[in-house]
Amino acid sequence: MTITIDRPEAPAGPPKLDREALLRAQRDTLATPRMAYSLLARMMFKPVDLLYGKQGSFTKFAMLEIIARVPYQAWERVGYWAVHRYAGRSALAKRVFERIVEARSDQDNEQWHLLIMQDLIERDGMRQNWLLHKVAPWFISFFYYHVSWVLFLVRPEASYRLNAEFEDHAEHEYMTFVAENPELEFMPDPGTYAAEYGRHRSVADLLRQIGHDERVHKLDSLENLKSPRYSSAR
Repeated sequence: MTITIDRPEAPAGPPKLDREALLRAQRDTLATPRMAYSLLARMMFKPVDLLYGKQGSFTKFAMLEIIARVPYQAWERVGYWAVHRYAGRSALAKRVFERIVEARSDQDNEQWHLLIMQDLIERDGMRQNWLLHKVAPWFISFFYYHVSWVLFLVRPEASYRLNAEFEDHAEHEYMTFVAENPELEFMPDPGTYAAEYGRHRSVADLLRQIGHDERVHKLDSLENLKSPRYSSAR
């Protein structure tokens, strides 16, 4: 028996904000305490701080964006498995497939962040070595992927919570970095990915937009945490 599922419309993604809204978003983030991070979250943050420094940098943000895609990839994998498992329950299969589309959209948004960071690194003339920028990200991502995958199978809300913590961390890192580096206000947005991500007045605004994207991802995960999308599939 073949079940045909109409493909849901891809989500629009986090909204693009004008300069005033970006400044308000930054103020809101800096005025909001960070989440109480779990042991698992701290186990990911600690090696990143040790390898790339506690202070923000384009290089550190590129590392964070490599990791940030991982839970969405894990959820997408579990989603495809669930679609096949529950193919005889069309309503449930449709809900699962909708989550796959959302995960794909979130993953694509994080991919644009990574491309933007890599472009800024190249333009700034920063050198990257094989160990810190190839091997280390792979190991941390490998760990995070499997933790997210297992948690999502066993307890979806725990996987959503872990992602919310990671996104909260990223949101604060970006907004703090902009606040601590006022010269970014005078660095023009190179606009390499303006057609796909939008053009901003400065690199400061570009990073504020990325920080706000992370907040949107965090809030989405917290919303899903209240009623995990696959809870009825277990």
